[in-house]
Amino acid sequence: MFGLGWGEALALVVIALVVFGPEKLPQAASQAGRTLRQLRQMANNAKADLQANMGPEFANFDPADLNPKNFVRKHLLDDLEKDWNDTSTTTVAEPVSAPTPELGVGEIPPYDNEAT
Repeated sequence: MFGLGWGEALALVVIALVVFGPEKLPQAASQAGRTLRQLRQMANNAKADLQANMGPEFANFDPADLNPKNFVRKHLLDDLEKDWNDTSTTTVAEPVSAPTPELGVGEIPPYDNEAT
C-alpha cells in the first residue's frame, strides 16, 4: 500500500485519531476517499481527451511513456533484451591474436596507420 509497511500505516491511523478525534475521523476518511476518486476521474478524463484529440496515429499512446524511466525501458532496454535473447542469429568468433610483447625501456612502440 503506497510503499508503507504495517507499522507506518498504524502510525498514520493513530495520528489521524489524535488530529481529527474519533467523532470526525469517519467524515474525514469519506471526504478523502471522495477527493481521491474525483482526482482519479479527472486524470482518466484528461487522458481520454488527450488520446481522442491526438488522432488515429497515436491510438496506442500512453502518457506514462513520457516518464523518462518508462521511455528508456521501452525504447532502449527492451530492444537490448530482445537482441540478447534472440538466438536465431549466429555470431562468428573473431580470431584471437597473440598478445604483443611488452616494450622494454627506451623502445618505441610500433606505428599503426589504421589506428590514427
